[in-house]
Amino acid sequence: MKKRYIADLYIHNRWYLLITIGIFIFLFSFFLPFLLNVAFIYLIVLLSLTLLDYYLLFAGNKGVQAQRIVNDRMNLGDENTISLSMLNTFSFNANVTLIDELPIQFQDRNFKKYFVIGAGKRAKESYNLRPVYRGEYAFGRILSFVRTPLGLLQRKCVSEVAQVVKVYPSVKYLRKYQLLALSDSNQYAGTKKIRRLGHSMEFEQIKEYVQGDDIRSINWKATARRNSLMVNNYIDARSQQIYCLIDKGRTMKMPFDGMSLQDYAINAALIFLNIALLKQDRAGLITYSSKVNDIIAAERSSTQLTKIQETLYRQATAFEDSDYEALAATVYRKLSHRSFLMLFTNFETMAALERQLPYLRKLASRHLLCVVFFQNTLLKQIHESQPDTMEGIYIKTIATRFDFEKKQIVKELRRHGILSVLTTPEGLTVDVVNKYLELKAKQMV
Repeated sequence: MKKRYIADLYIHNRWYLLITIGIFIFLFSFFLPFLLNVAFIYLIVLLSLTLLDYYLLFAGNKGVQAQRIVNDRMNLGDENTISLSMLNTFSFNANVTLIDELPIQFQDRNFKKYFVIGAGKRAKESYNLRPVYRGEYAFGRILSFVRTPLGLLQRKCVSEVAQVVKVYPSVKYLRKYQLLALSDSNQYAGTKKIRRLGHSMEFEQIKEYVQGDDIRSINWKATARRNSLMVNNYIDARSQQIYCLIDKGRTMKMPFDGMSLQDYAINAALIFLNIALLKQDRAGLITYSSKVNDIIAAERSSTQLTKIQETLYRQATAFEDSDYEALAATVYRKLSHRSFLMLFTNFETMAALERQLPYLRKLASRHLLCVVFFQNTLLKQIHESQPDTMEGIYIKTIATRFDFEKKQIVKELRRHGILSVLTTPEGLTVDVVNKYLELKAKQMV
């Protein structure tokens, strides 16, 4: 730690207060002469304490050492914990005002932490950050402004602990949804119990009948040979191609709780594709805006999720209209086998849907297509409110119209044989996972 005797010196407000008191004593000594000696004694004592304070702060090779403990990557949209560790090597109890130079993305210029650290002792503190943009976040230095118990001067101790942290799509809930995918009961909050219809075509084994087995699965030949009831056991169809299509156009730039709709879609897509891999399906990814940007072929390798995560990490929302014609042409050319396409986009009006409907129908003609789009939560709140002014009634009427159009979009998609999920950004992940598990249970995927 480099020590600068002048540049690192700061005068505390307490010193200015005491020197102001001394000035007033000198002023009053014009009217009360006996105060002049008191003023000189007061000034000498104050200067002596100031010199002592300076000596305690700068004498020897001592100081306050700070360290920041943060993971190499942070999760988008989640509260990430950052820990601070402070070591006081002074021989006195230090009062420390700590300033951590946060990444510019947080726009926090008033970050301060206060510590009282005993001589030779260590103190720890933690705080949370919630990044709402993907990318690289550069943490700077840690500045520690140290005061002795006298508190007249301050010394700045600089800890050079700059580091760059990458913010990736959230993996916080991956383990939770892994359990959901592997569970047959699906008893987690927010999930639906799905009645299985029929059987898949993948035969697993013949086993003895137990109460609760489907009597339609009885294998009569095996029953005759064993002289006991035997049933066929089936498993879900596997190795299906699952693709997430993520719209990066201007409609996905709409903000919600500090994050864009695209960021919510990316978080949900990562969890959804992870579950698809756990279900032994092949997961792939396509991103597009005015043109198709990234294509990851559907695979079931051990490195597929990492490849998808690295691709999602660098996605950026464009301010252009998305080209669904280019998307349909690319899917037609690249995907020769029937696949399940989960399309993350947003339609605010029927007119917006009608412009893209021919291309959605083209996608649905060869693949199982599910369109995921978002409710406008602000308009929904206005729609459910009870206004008492003419202006409020007018605003509610407009909000009701938009809410009605969202429902009409769902009906129009259904009329053309296209599945849909109309959801809120906060409920997106659960609704997408539920839809996938529902289609798996119906043997549609």
